[in-house]
Amino acid sequence: MAELSSAAPIEQRVGGEGHDLLFGKLDALLGYRVRRVHGAMHRDFLAAMAGLDFTQKQTGTLWLISENPGVSQVSVAAALGMDRATMMSVVDRLQDRGFVIRKRSTTDRRRQELYVTPAGQSMLKKVKDRIATHERKFTSRFRPAELAALLAALEKLSSDV
Repeated sequence: MAELSSAAPIEQRVGGEGHDLLFGKLDALLGYRVRRVHGAMHRDFLAAMAGLDFTQKQTGTLWLISENPGVSQVSVAAALGMDRATMMSVVDRLQDRGFVIRKRSTTDRRRQELYVTPAGQSMLKKVKDRIATHERKFTSRFRPAELAALLAALEKLSSDV
């Protein structure tokens, strides 16, 4: 059997109701640590977006449409790693809220182009402000070189996946 990661395990005992749990080598697994970090960041993101009723998928979609006026749903879905049905649902929700509009392409009538409305730009500004605070909670724990190394490592993990 292959040796588990040589990363130092997190020395922790977690439990409730008087039961402490030893993690053994579970906390030395990369997947376990990534999942724990994802959970912490997701919970903080939800707290940051409280009152805006805005999801991570809506955020990424609105952000990319804003940066790429006239982009297609298919292109945004591919960039965010979403299937077409999920992307359609996200764009429908953004359109229902008045944040994006669809326009028929003048060059390819089968293609719908996406644009952010003024209301969408206003919402995106609020979202970006909250995300900046959310991001600082996590990035401030690292020196610049550490953060750069972490981002590079995460890019290695996400490429070709």
